[in-house]
Formats: sequence, structure tokens, C-alpha cells
Amino acid sequence: MKVLQIYKDYYPPVKGGIEKHINLLANGLSQQGVDVEVLVSNVSRKLDIEYNNNIRIIKAPQLGRIASAPINLTFSRLLIHAAEKADLLHFHLPNPTAVIAYLFSGIQKPVVVTYHSDIVRQKVLKKLYTPFSKWFLAKADAIIATSVPYAHTSDELLHYHHKCHIIPLGIQLAGKKTNNPPAISSEDLHKRFGPQLIIFVGKFRYYKGVNYLVEAMKEVDATLLLIGSGPLEYRLKGYVESLALQEKIIFLGEVSDKDISSYFKACDVGVLPSIYKSEAFGMVLLEAMAYGKAVVSTELGTGTSFVNVNNETGLVVPPRNVKALSAAINRLLNDRDLRIEYGEAGKQRVKQCFDIQKMIDQVMSVYSATLK
Repeated sequence: MKVLQIYKDYYPPVKGGIEKHINLLANGLSQQGVDVEVLVSNVSRKLDIEYNNNIRIIKAPQLGRIASAPINLTFSRLLIHAAEKADLLHFHLPNPTAVIAYLFSGIQKPVVVTYHSDIVRQKVLKKLYTPFSKWFLAKADAIIATSVPYAHTSDELLHYHHKCHIIPLGIQLAGKKTNNPPAISSEDLHKRFGPQLIIFVGKFRYYKGVNYLVEAMKEVDATLLLIGSGPLEYRLKGYVESLALQEKIIFLGEVSDKDISSYFKACDVGVLPSIYKSEAFGMVLLEAMAYGKAVVSTELGTGTSFVNVNNETGLVVPPRNVKALSAAINRLLNDRDLRIEYGEAGKQRVKQCFDIQKMIDQVMSVYSATLK
């Protein structure tokens, strides 16, 4: 079986939940004997073809992006060429560029879609794109939704429940041996930053709600470690300075994969304070839970509250509510037994529901059914 995975970006180098998921999926499928090829956009105006663990990655030349949608003059041609050799096409949405390229390509191959998120904030793009999205989803043979809540609350998926399969995203379980140990230990991090640590990992984007977490730190006696980068980074740094919280809030930038484990081990609480439905799942919650950490997240009507079960694996609070956010963080920081209880429950939930091998097996079943 040869499968073409199609999205905007690929990890590495682009760090993001969907990009990491596609990487894990591609490698997992490859280990099952599937011939996997990936088609994405490049970060430059040239065509690049790379190989990563026997996976061929085609990066289409990019002129730029409008509302996060890549502008590629040759994407349609590259898609047609790659599809000729594939038995099945697996699209990851949202991705207007790929959807429109496919609809006018004349390609006649089975199509599976993983529907990660609606287009939320880009109102003009959504209005223009919705007719194409509906046409594309109607043509798709199977749709994978990553949680029941998102399948039921997405306006786009409303008419396609009959072809939806619920397959939660999976991750590698924490604690597996590695030949590439981290350069810094969790003990070193406590010596450097203090006894109680809160961690946020992700892109500094509009929907992440990091500004609310920053403001909540006024009422929290701990150190917040912000790991990542993004378009709002400088604005957030200015906000931290305006609140005189530089001693409490540390911007660490991007952290390597081999070192991130030390930060998860060292932290007391993981927080994802997102404010829009663009946060459709919350992979970072899984990562923290896999290390036995209690988490705090917000109720968005998406998969985040499917991942983090309120009062079981952590606490769920209303979005944009600084008081509720600080209260939840303080409750966990001040109750070690509760943190341990939620952390252990989270670790077990990851093993039972979000193990990567279960995800790969379920995706393979969808592929097989689609091809038949």
C-alpha cells in the first residue's frame, strides 16, 4: 500500500501539534510496511525533496501565505504527479491550498481526511473557502475526527457524520530508553528556576491565550516556563514587563526534543489556556499527562476536554477567565496529593486511549475499508 500524506508543513522543522502528528503517523505507518510519501509547502521559493526514515517528503515552492494558507503555483502539478503513484490520499485539514488543488486536478483516487480543526478566526477566508470545503468533504471516502466533541460541534462536519471515524491522536509513551539523553536534568531546572514550576509549551498564537496565563501569574507563587515561539512573542514579553513579572515568567524559546522531557519531568503543572476552537485537541496536554503531570486547560467544546477530564486528570476552567485560571493552578500547586492523583490518572488515560500504536492500527483499518 502506498499512501500520500498532504498538509501545509512537516515536522521537522516546523513544530506544531498537527505537524508532529503527521510525522508520528508517517513513521508508524512506514513501520507497518506502508510506503509513505508526504507533500507539503516549503518555507522558501524552491522545490525540495528530502528523505526522513525512508519517508520521501516533497516540499512545494512557496511564494508566501495569506491567512496561513500557502501560495504555491506548482502545488497542483506536484499533487497530480505524486497521486499517480499512490493507492490512497490522506489529507489533513484545514488546508485550503491542497483542497482547491485537488478539486480541480481530476485525480481519481480514494481519499481519507483527518479533520483537525475548523477555520475559526479568518472570517473572509472561511466565507470564500466553505463552498470548496463542503464539496471536498462530500467527495471524501472517509473522515477521521480526533474526538467526539469536535465531531459534534464542528459546523463543517455536521452533514458528514455518516462517514466520520473517531480516532484520537496518539503519542509515544514517556519513559522509553533513548541513546540521546537530555543535556539538562529536572534537578538542574529546579536549582535554576525554583521549587515550583508551571509549564506552557506551544506556539505563541492568538488562540493560545498565553496573555491570560501571564496575567494569572500575578496571583500564583511559582515560576512559569514558556517554551516555544511565535508571532505574539514580542508582544507577550512586553506584557510581562508591563506587569513586572520578569522574575516569575521565563521565556525559554524552542527546546530540543531530547531536552523537553526534563522540563515535563520537572514541572508541577502543565497549562494550556487556549481561548478559541482553533485549539482542537491539545497534544501538549497528552505530553504532560504521559509524564504523570496534572494539567489545567480551558473548556472550548473541542477535544481538549476529552483529553483532560475535569477533576480526573486535571482541572478545566472557562476560557479568558484569569481568576479561574489562577485558582486552578494554585489549587494544584497547594495540594500535592491531588497533583499526584490527577497525574497518575492522566498517565493511565494516555496508555489506555492515546497510545500511538492504537492510533496507527485504527488508521490502517480506515485505509483498508476505504480501499475495499
